Formats: sequence, structure tokens, C-alpha cells
Amino acid sequence: MNAAFRLWAAVAVTLTAAPAFTAPGPLAEVPEVAAAISVLEAWVEATRAAKEEPGLSIAIVHDQDVVWAKGYGLADVARKVEVTPDTAFAVGSVSKTYIAALILSLARERLVDLDAPAARYLPESGLDPRITVRMLLDHTSGLDDFFLHASIDRALQADPAAAWSVNRTLRYVAKPYFPPGTGWHYSNTNYLYLGLLAERVTGSPLGVALHDRLFAPLGLDATWYQAVQEPLTATTHGYRFAGASRSATPIDLSDGSPVMPFTSVVTASGGSGAIAATSSDVARWARDLYTGEVLGADMTALMLDGVEATAGYAPRVPYGLGVQAFSIDGRPTVGHSGRLLGYRAAVRHLPGEATTIAVLTNQSRADPGAIVEGLLEVVFAADSLCLRCQDPS
Repeated sequence: MNAAFRLWAAVAVTLTAAPAFTAPGPLAEVPEVAAAISVLEAWVEATRAAKEEPGLSIAIVHDQDVVWAKGYGLADVARKVEVTPDTAFAVGSVSKTYIAALILSLARERLVDLDAPAARYLPESGLDPRITVRMLLDHTSGLDDFFLHASIDRALQADPAAAWSVNRTLRYVAKPYFPPGTGWHYSNTNYLYLGLLAERVTGSPLGVALHDRLFAPLGLDATWYQAVQEPLTATTHGYRFAGASRSATPIDLSDGSPVMPFTSVVTASGGSGAIAATSSDVARWARDLYTGEVLGADMTALMLDGVEATAGYAPRVPYGLGVQAFSIDGRPTVGHSGRLLGYRAAVRHLPGEATTIAVLTNQSRADPGAIVEGLLEVVFAADSLCLRCQDPS
């Protein structure tokens, strides 16, 4: 690791909130700091180009401050619109962190019993009465994932501007993977039902409940539930590629509306993946969620303790109540990844370092988790310098 990376590691955690990856005040005039910033930005841009990502947005939060928020590449390839720190992306399954938090907040208010049958709240659903709310949250319900069928892909892409109902989506749910509570299988169907449950208990449409209970109180002014709320900031187009080569042509998936990537897939997703946000909002959300600001200490612990409860089923990624937990280079992290046609996202919170990183992209081929890991390697390359430095000048 060269000196420029080490110097940035030293200064990054001391910066106050800034609209882009720049050092404020006298620090910007220090040649070594400018060099560190230049090298790291070059690394991110080279990584974006190597992964053929049209655009991406990165935000890093340390303690309560956004110390880096920057956009790279293009939000709209044809019109050559650049990504800025204020550009929003579809976050895909990162949406599950918000839905889980909404359900857990209702449980804290004793409006929902996590160990009650979900059918108690949705009696018309036909759900197996053995499936509890907790099983929906931690993917132990056994419910089939509606998105894992080629038939729904064909239907969604045949008419991308169509608005889907929940009932239409549920027609693509096949037989259960296993009896409730006897295994683990990630399923978007779980969170589609949780969205319906939240609507039933709150008496509000899901987008309204999310806004009134989470987005607005936390000041997440660039986060919204798509296809219901209008965009709150600049948006992106999502892209797939005509082939696997680096020279493959990006194919724009937009249906001409501001819904990212297009209306049918977002409305079919419902509570499983319909949220859009900027990287700064996602990073601040994850920081607030995993430090207990959103749910309080007891309910946050319950959410995270769910990881141990599902461990016996050997999930692909250790999973709690709407949260993924694994270590990166020996450092424990919590967060979630997201994927939707034309979009991928990753957010990780490192409790030991009081640091949160969010990476959002408008393509669905390359895993942005690799960028998260690379950034962590850079920022924490010299722990003794990075976490103890008080006077980087």
C-alpha cells in the first residue's frame, strides 16, 4: 500500500461532511492530501471501467458525518448525463432493510407479534398458518421466490411500462421449498408479504408508511418508494449488456418513466425491492439502523441476533431479520446487497470502525461488493494511523 493511500486513510475519518471527495479548508492545500485523493479516485474510476459499469455512486460515513460522496460515469449513456453525488439509483434488495425495520418498529409498538402466524394479519392470503412473521423476515418460511422463474422475466420485459398488482406477482409463486421453519432459502416473496402486512397494520399504503415512519423522521430526503412517490432527485437509467465482453453494448432498460429500471419490475417487486435513494442516504440509513438510532438497542439486537438463529440452516450469506452479516478482511460487517434488472447495490456497516460504505451502480452484471472491499482495504490499510490520527497536517 503506497503512501498516498495511507495518507488518505489518515485524513478521511477526520473530514466533515462534504458534497464530494475533497478535503475542506487548509487540508486541500496539502500536496500529499491532494495526491492521496487523486490516487484513490483514479482507483475507483479504473475499477468502474474494468467492470464495465456505466455509472456508480459511493458514499462513506464515519461516525455521523458523510466524509465522501461522489458520482462516477454516466446516469444516462445516450444523453451523456453524468452521475453526481445527488443522483439516485434503484437499490434493489437493500429495500429489505427498510421493510424489516418498519416491521420491527411495529413489533416494538406491540402492533405486530413476530412469532404470530403472518396469516393473522393477512387472513385472505392463504398463507400456511405455520409461517410466522419472523420466518418471513429471516427467510425460513419456505416460500418460493417468484423472481426465480423465467416466465416472470418474460412477462415483465414484454410490457415494461405495465403496473403490476400483488395478485399478479403472486401467480408466479410455485410450491414451497420446505415446510415452514425447517430450512433457509432467500425469497423475495417473503418481503412482498411483509409489505402487505405493514399496510394492513398501519392502515397506510406502504410508500406512505415508509415515508412517515422512516424516511421523513430520519431526514432521508433523497429516498422514496418508487412508482408511488415521484422522484426526489435526479435519477439514472439501468443497463444490461448484449454480451459478456468488455466491449458489449449497454442496453437501456428504461420505459421512458422516472421509475428505475422500469415500471413492471418495480411494481412486481413491492416490498422486496422498490426503493430508490442516493448513496449518501443509503449510507446514513445503514449507519442509523445498525447503531440503534432507528429501532433502539433491544430491537436492533433482536434483528442482529437473528443471524445466529438461522446459522444452523447454513444460509448462503449469514442472515438475520433483514440483515446480512459477514466479515471482510477479519472485520465484522452488517448490511445488505441489492440486485434488480439494470442495477446492483451494496451497503456495509463496520461497527468496530464506526464506518459505513454504500456503493450503487446502474448495471446488473458486476458485484459492487468488490468495490466496497477495495475501499475498505484502502481506507483501513494502516489502522494505527487511520483511527488515531488527530492532526493529519
